[in-house]
Parts: sequence; structure tokens; C-alpha cells
Amino acid sequence: MQTPQARPQPSPDRILYDACPLCQSTNTAHLVTGACDRHACYDPSLSPTINWVKCADCSHVFTEGYYTDAALQVMFRKTQDSQVVGTNLEQNRAISARMIERVLPYQDSGAWLDVGFGNGSLLFTAAEFGFDPVGLDLRQTTVTAMQNIGFEAHLADICDFKDDRQMSVISMADVLEHTHFPVECLRAAHRLLKPGGVLFASMPNSDCMIWDVATQQNANPYWGEMEHYHNFSRQRLYALLEETGFVPKRYGISERYRMCMEVVAVATG
Repeated sequence: MQTPQARPQPSPDRILYDACPLCQSTNTAHLVTGACDRHACYDPSLSPTINWVKCADCSHVFTEGYYTDAALQVMFRKTQDSQVVGTNLEQNRAISARMIERVLPYQDSGAWLDVGFGNGSLLFTAAEFGFDPVGLDLRQTTVTAMQNIGFEAHLADICDFKDDRQMSVISMADVLEHTHFPVECLRAAHRLLKPGGVLFASMPNSDCMIWDVATQQNANPYWGEMEHYHNFSRQRLYALLEETGFVPKRYGISERYRMCMEVVAVATG
């Protein structure tokens, strides 16, 4: 476990949170500083470290702030190899199929909106299962690549996205931890889903044994993950889902990335 430390100088390329982005408490303390200078999207013009903060009231762990638009433009010049459309198509197809199978008991047809679709595998596979795939992403090159192979894709943040359809499924596969304000994103997802629609969310679980072991060994990659702003525990994620109109139904271990969890939740009417 990390021991709170004196708060260091803030990073100049971030807009600082003035309170916990989940519960709005100002009772927060510096937790740990991670190094991000070996990250695939790192650029020397950006700060080489990340300051992580913990809320004393709701126990959420988050970065001191989120990147400015200028810093994001620098970071988005690069794309991690795993996020290129079509990467490891066959291997990712099998992984995506197992994710979809967790959703099928609750929804088995209709529009499937994948937020931050990355390499596109989840959308490709959802189409195989009979869903109508729709993608959102913040990288123009990724959106264009998906459109060029005939899939509906939009350059948009879910908070700004509008559609006349009611979605059967919205997936945020390793996305919520990237967002500035997760509460707003989950409320937007609830708005877009039909009653009884499914939210599929995956992300690192900061409350599993391997997380603590990796941290103790100074080998936890998520303290240096510059594209992340949040580290969720299962307990805090479940509480947040319930606060935003979802009922968690199923927990699982993610195959996509290390130390990650998968949660299926159903939108209340």
C-alpha cells in the first residue's frame, strides 16, 4: 500500500482538479508519483512524471489533473501499436467474443456503441454476433481507418454524442479511466441506452492482490500510464455505477490487459 506524501509541484501540462472528480470532496492527499517517460505516447515536451492523489472521503485514486488540449494534441500524434485498427485480428476476435458472451444474457441484438474502439476488434466481432456496430474514438486516424472499411464511426466524446437510436449495448473497454469526468460519461451512456440496456466496462482493478504486489516491487505499469486519469477499485466502480443509474450484474477478469476487471451492468428505466 502507498503512504500519502507531501504534495509535489503540479505538472504544467495539466488542468488541476479542484476536488475529487467522483464525489467532489476537497479532502485529498498526494499518494504517489509515477514515471511516464517510457510510455509509447510520451513526448519530451510533456512532464516525465504523473502525480496521483487519493480522496480521503470516497477512496478514489486519480491524477492531480487532466492534460490540456495542447498536451493532448502532442500525445495523440502517436498511437500505441495495440490500438491500430485491425491489429492481431484473429487473436483479438477470440477475446472480443468472450466479452460479448458475457453481455448476451442481457441483450442479444440492436445497436452496440463502442466508446474508444481502438483496434476495432469488439465492433468487428459484435457485428458477427448480429449487433449493429457503432464506434466513437478521439483519434482522427483511427476513425478514418474504421470508416474506410465500411463501419460507422464518429470522432466524438460520448458526452457530446447524440443519436436517435436507443443503444442496446454501450461498451467502454478500458476507457472510463481515460476520461476527465467519469460521472458525466456514465450519465451520457445511461442517456443513450434503452431501459434494460447493457453497459460493459473494463479497466484496471486497483484492489486486487497482483496490483499490490506489483506496486511493492515498483513494477506496476499503471502508475506511469499517461493516458489514464483514474485507478478504480471494484467497490468504488460499483458505487459509481449505482449512482449513475446502473445495476451491476456480473464481475469478471479481463483478458485484454494486466490486472484488469470486466463488469456488466444494466441501465435502470
